[in-house]
Amino acid sequence: MDISPDKQNIDTLFASTTYYIDFYQREYKWNRDPVERLLDDIFFKFNLEYSSREHEELIPSKEVVTAYYPWYYLNTYVTNVIEGKVYVVDGQQRLTTLTLILLKLYHMTKQYDSELMPWVERKIIGYSGPKKEFWMNHVKHISTLEGLLKSDEDLKKIPAKSGLGAENILANYAVISKWLDDDIRSKQKLETFIFYFLYRLVLINLTVEQTNVPMVFEVINDRGVKLKPYEILKGKLLGLVDKIDLDRLALNELWEAKVQAINLQNENEIDFFFWSFIRARYTDNKADFNKVSESNYHRVIFTDDFNKKLKLKNNPGAIKHFLQNEFTYYSDLYIRILTAYNQLDPKYPHVYYNQLNDQDTQFMLFMSCCRLNDEQEEEKIMTISAEMDRLFSLLRLQRAYDSNRFNDIVWEIIIKIRDADVTAYRYIFDTYLIKELNYHNEVNTIDKAFSYLYFKDITGKDLPSRFLRYFYARIEEFLAVGMKLKMKHTFSDLVTKTGSVNGFHIEHIIADNDENFALFDEDEELFYRERNRLGGLLLLKGRDNQSSNDEVYTNKLRSYANTLYWNETLRADTYKSKLDLLELIRAHQLNMRAIPSKFGPDEIEERHKLLAQIVQIIWN
Repeated sequence: MDISPDKQNIDTLFASTTYYIDFYQREYKWNRDPVERLLDDIFFKFNLEYSSREHEELIPSKEVVTAYYPWYYLNTYVTNVIEGKVYVVDGQQRLTTLTLILLKLYHMTKQYDSELMPWVERKIIGYSGPKKEFWMNHVKHISTLEGLLKSDEDLKKIPAKSGLGAENILANYAVISKWLDDDIRSKQKLETFIFYFLYRLVLINLTVEQTNVPMVFEVINDRGVKLKPYEILKGKLLGLVDKIDLDRLALNELWEAKVQAINLQNENEIDFFFWSFIRARYTDNKADFNKVSESNYHRVIFTDDFNKKLKLKNNPGAIKHFLQNEFTYYSDLYIRILTAYNQLDPKYPHVYYNQLNDQDTQFMLFMSCCRLNDEQEEEKIMTISAEMDRLFSLLRLQRAYDSNRFNDIVWEIIIKIRDADVTAYRYIFDTYLIKELNYHNEVNTIDKAFSYLYFKDITGKDLPSRFLRYFYARIEEFLAVGMKLKMKHTFSDLVTKTGSVNGFHIEHIIADNDENFALFDEDEELFYRERNRLGGLLLLKGRDNQSSNDEVYTNKLRSYANTLYWNETLRADTYKSKLDLLELIRAHQLNMRAIPSKFGPDEIEERHKLLAQIVQIIWN
């Protein structure tokens, strides 16, 4: 591998070479902090010398700055020449920022009527007849650069529709403009600084004379500000494709569109996508599954074991096929799921429910079960998300959930359902559900997904508070749908809001007082265990919860009016002229009735059994 170093000042750097931004480079992402650090470095050295010689009134010139101002090293940038074009492999953030400084200096030379204006302009653009070209050739953001070159009086009028890079160009130009206006207040200082900037700031250019730049790029990246794994992967894939094919097939545009859509709400989401996708589609055993992480997948897929399946290593043809097929389909699938994950979609409600329970492994399940361009995709998403919720919830509600074992179960299911037909899902999920129930109960006789025996003694203390709120939200939804009514509060509010005013909290129907204690024969252990059973709990909004906290049961009933539907089923007036509720009770043979006076151990058992009935309907 040949690397040729070349020391250059900025006058030489921007003189005759047009620099193109290679696909390995991320967007122009510098923000205020690195820009101000660069300005501070440059001006610290310059002002230190300028202030000591200001009284001498030296005429600005190359000779003066060469004699009195020490040179300053600005770092290294790496280029690669392909078909006569010079591509920036590493360093475009710094080179772009230097161009923005030159643009500001150009406008300042016009402001101070400096004869250096043409010289500075030629450091920004070059001319070939009437045609001009920016040395830093951000092809995508040319209209933004041209707007800045023409005028900087109103940055809001300059177009920035080409994306984040254009927005950052304008934002950083504003930072640079203010800095230079504050620091440079005379024509002499301006011209002295221009000579210093162009002659005494030095960079080292490394020209990589080979076509396998991605490896070089990753090595350089490891020594500097790290790129994200997906940015390195982009270089490794697109860097092997002939640039003619890249343009003809619009592969860079394809990549950027999918990344932008996936990263819409979280800039690291794309790394989670690749990690999930590779695990879901290309691992066949636990060892390979564990090899793949969010931080190393861009390396792992080129190892021998994974390359046997993906065939992407040094294979431009396979890369083009992968980007146009697997990458396109599964990224689109991921985007659809991600939308339903972040916001309740009536078509895929369980995707959102799983999000409320932090079950993001469902993404791997979806990508495993869906074949390329799968005609059953919609049905598979609906079914898998429902089965995932059912597995998680029924394990929780029967004291059979263990997070480590659950993760192992999900991995095994990922393998079992890969490309399988929808009709096989219930059997696969139930196999692992029943296996876990037997494991946690130390028996081998359980043969069904839900048993009152294992639900009977479950209490609020056995469940995480978030899942407990989720459980009552699902009960609320069941009643709302059955009564053909809208839910009074959103799922998100019921599950996630916990503030003292607008949040939702668990309420004991039986208050901790002597009157209720007597209902349990003064048995303290029995009293506290029974009042915590799910049949003895409700979900109430903050103020409602506070107002009913220590009241006797008959007074609590009053506070349950106009709260949640489940709470209101304790009240007699709930059943009057409520034909839809009565039909719901009849259709499912629910043992649901008002409990208007005493609420003791028998009533808790009754309500607990009623919940068991509803659980079996919801998570059938």
